[in-house]
Amino acid sequence: MKVLVVGGGAREHALCWRLAQDPTVTRVLAAPGNAGIAQVADCVPAVTADDIDAIVDLVERRDVDLTVVGPEVPLVAGLADELRRRRRRVFGPSAAAARIEGSKAFAKDVMARRGVPTARAGVFDDVREAVAFVDELGGAAVVKADGLAAGKGVLVAPDRETAVRAIEDCLIASAFGEAGRTVVVEEVLDGPEVSMFAVTDGEGSCVLLDTAQDHKRLGDGDTGPNTGGMGCYSPVPFVDQGTATWVLDNVLAQVVDELRPYRGVLYAGLMLTATGPKVLEFNCRFGDPEAEVLLPRMPYGVGTLLHACATGRLAYEAGNAGFDDGAAVTVVVASEGYPGSYPTGVPITGVEDALTHEGVTVFHAGTGRNRDGQLVTAGGRVLAVTGQGSSISEARDRAYRGVAEIHFDGMQFRTDIAAHAVEGART
Repeated sequence: MKVLVVGGGAREHALCWRLAQDPTVTRVLAAPGNAGIAQVADCVPAVTADDIDAIVDLVERRDVDLTVVGPEVPLVAGLADELRRRRRRVFGPSAAAARIEGSKAFAKDVMARRGVPTARAGVFDDVREAVAFVDELGGAAVVKADGLAAGKGVLVAPDRETAVRAIEDCLIASAFGEAGRTVVVEEVLDGPEVSMFAVTDGEGSCVLLDTAQDHKRLGDGDTGPNTGGMGCYSPVPFVDQGTATWVLDNVLAQVVDELRPYRGVLYAGLMLTATGPKVLEFNCRFGDPEAEVLLPRMPYGVGTLLHACATGRLAYEAGNAGFDDGAAVTVVVASEGYPGSYPTGVPITGVEDALTHEGVTVFHAGTGRNRDGQLVTAGGRVLAVTGQGSSISEARDRAYRGVAEIHFDGMQFRTDIAAHAVEGART
């Protein structure tokens, strides 16, 4: 089959890379793609991920058999609906179902209807009312822009002053535009975070994928501002099978049933509190950088799996959702200034050297080519260096060996990705 991957980041590179290895996939296209994706797929840089009409036209012109939507924006905008209206197969939920990510207030309503455990919260468009709720929570609070904010619209405020400032940034200063016209204010939960994923076909089948843990903060020791993700590892050693099954039955399957027919992947970000798992957020697509640790550990039949979800045949292809017995660790290499403003066009060296190390794969997040054909930076998050090994420790060592080969001016990355997981395994 011919597969189109919509998007141009490291998640989409990981999807294209894995799909290209599936014997049932004859050709991989990417819109718009990037410099790394161009090595494994035919890129169509003129078609951007948020141009619904152009993507639908591309699918029709190229007679694409399966469209895999990477980012959330086109899903929330209704890309999957438009393709299904044309009787085209697509891996990704409808706009109605994608609201589970597109609106945090909507997600709270869904969880309330289904009894899914989550933080106590309120939804506000008035500063005074929001601040009053912060006071009710004791001063510390999590302030979230209701809409899509590229992973940066969440602030964990340790005190009242910080929470009030975050509320005013959204509701008065419009720091997140339309996405922040409404805010969700939540109690602060305590415990380790974990990401869990399920794929589903809209016909009643819901299959759990493996666990991962993202590192959202910019700096070592979970310091600095939130980002789109600075690294990740999989599997998470402190999530046992009983916990995973409970989350599938009481969280993921409940939401899938509420939003049916849901076709695609549902990702739950959870806090494992002293009283049990509680949901922090839902995403309607593979996470980034979670995809860069999940996909390398999956079988070669990923294309078959995603096609089964799109066609209501997941029950027959669930075996392709399996994972190897090893581990993967991804370290994100970012531009100077990220997650704020950053330069682009900065020459990158060492990627080919990184790939000579055993177990190392480099996924391109924000890269391009200059007039001389040299690889240059083209985004905030530039590369995702993934190491695979028999253990988290081995995978981590390999990832950082790869990172050590890569250089560009202003390059920044965390040095402690998965460190606590390695230490936990030793003790």
